[in-house]
Amino acid sequence: MGAKDNVVLIGMPGAGKSTVGVVLAKVLGYQFLDSDLLIQDRESRLLKDIIAEEGLEGFIQIENEVNASINTHDSVIATGGSVVYGKEAMDHLRSIGTVVYIKLGYDTLDSRLGNIKQRGVALKDGQTLYSLYEERCPLYEKYADIVIDSENLGVEELLEEIKNHFA
Repeated sequence: MGAKDNVVLIGMPGAGKSTVGVVLAKVLGYQFLDSDLLIQDRESRLLKDIIAEEGLEGFIQIENEVNASINTHDSVIATGGSVVYGKEAMDHLRSIGTVVYIKLGYDTLDSRLGNIKQRGVALKDGQTLYSLYEERCPLYEKYADIVIDSENLGVEELLEEIKNHFA
């Protein structure tokens, strides 16, 4: 593979990006990067604290900067659900890797997420998970090179689906 030798996972929180990403990296012999952890590392703060202190816009700006500066090879990169709000980040990630959208139906997502605030999910005031889902899905579709419907798939099956595109 040339310069685009990374796999970039995008999708809603709870879609399984980090979970499947770790296993995918092992199977492909790649590094695993979780961009949420890169953000926390750079800021020396938890995501929920960054959101609380900088507001949503501030957080999205930081997220955009961090993701736009990822410089890696042979890596699986799991991104935060709000990465698609950062044009620079997405243009950069598309230039260094193949973007895989792990798609999940709303009801499944809702049942998986439980307490959404605890996960540092970036909700605007008065925004529901459903309206967030509606807002983001077209962006995930727009940036994805590959869309994988993971609705009824366990981790192993999801892994196989993704791996088939890269094996």
